[in-house]
Amino acid sequence: MQTSPLICLVEDEVDLAKLMVEYLNASNFQTIVFNRGDEAHRWLQQNEPALILLDLMLPGMDGLEICKHQRQHSAVPIIMMTAKVEEIDRLLGLELGADDYVCKPFSAREVVARVKAVLRRSLHTPQHSVVSAPVVVDEQSMSLRVFNQVVELTNVEFQLFSLLYSQPGRIFSRQYILDNIYQDYRIVGDRTVDGHIKKLRKKLNDANDQVELIRSVYGAGYKYEAP
Repeated sequence: MQTSPLICLVEDEVDLAKLMVEYLNASNFQTIVFNRGDEAHRWLQQNEPALILLDLMLPGMDGLEICKHQRQHSAVPIIMMTAKVEEIDRLLGLELGADDYVCKPFSAREVVARVKAVLRRSLHTPQHSVVSAPVVVDEQSMSLRVFNQVVELTNVEFQLFSLLYSQPGRIFSRQYILDNIYQDYRIVGDRTVDGHIKKLRKKLNDANDQVELIRSVYGAGYKYEAP
């Protein structure tokens, strides 16, 4: 039995969201609904629906930011819903990557028709044309994906990886790391840095053991090497 496509609907107008769910369900789509942008963003970091229906103005995190974050690691189709006509050029711009848009007020039937049309187009898009970044760092949600695998990091581990990741190939000395990562480096030392690096490497290796992202440079420090 074929599973119905899952539509992620992000809309803060509760009544409008309920109406859209009714129409989508009637067209044999599954739906998951979020009324806040930040909650939708967290869910999308761990899940990939068939399509995202995304409002522009949202509490917590606006639709433009969600769209930008999605395009860093996913090619899932996105239809933006907006009442701000002046934003349309940006919504469809290459820098954001939305697939379509609808202007409020809109017909629920029209939205469903656009969802079907965008999904038809995406099914005919060659899969090899979609390129996903092997390593995705999201500073806002403090999340890390390595070859599409979520890597759970502590706050210090995330700050450490982000520092190395910010300048691939640069060697960061232990002292530089101490000065920039630890709030009070007087109570930690080189062994603390080495210990966190060891734990970080293990987690990265668990996600993908074919590449070594963090390398030691004897007598100098550590560096990040892009895969």
